[in-house]
Amino acid sequence: QVHLVESGGGLVQAGGSLRLSCAVSGLLFRHYAMGWFRQAPGKEREFVSGISWSGGTTHYADSVKGRFTISRVNAENTVSLQMNSLKPEDTAVYYCAAAPYTEDWRHSADPYDYWGQGTLVTVSS
Repeated sequence: QVHLVESGGGLVQAGGSLRLSCAVSGLLFRHYAMGWFRQAPGKEREFVSGISWSGGTTHYADSVKGRFTISRVNAENTVSLQMNSLKPEDTAVYYCAAAPYTEDWRHSADPYDYWGQGTLVTVSS
């Protein structure tokens, strides 16, 4: 059974930082690209960042480029999202997800087969 478990969410002031982590089990981790998505209240889920199976390629939404950094450790089956210079508009539930490495994982949620339960990030102004 596949499990993706996010951690690291919380309440932070604008300008602050948080680091989200996602622990993955039940699949061959290095065969999957990993992504982070978010969904704010009343809004649709959106792509935040993704990373290739090797970690050699990353992609970011324009809204987080230069502030967020995605990384993965294949030996530990984990993917992380370092979030700096947080803004109130970053407030959302953040989800990690896994997509087969053969798919285009850089934008849409469609290729992602497995999802975590989400972790809430709240940025106060």
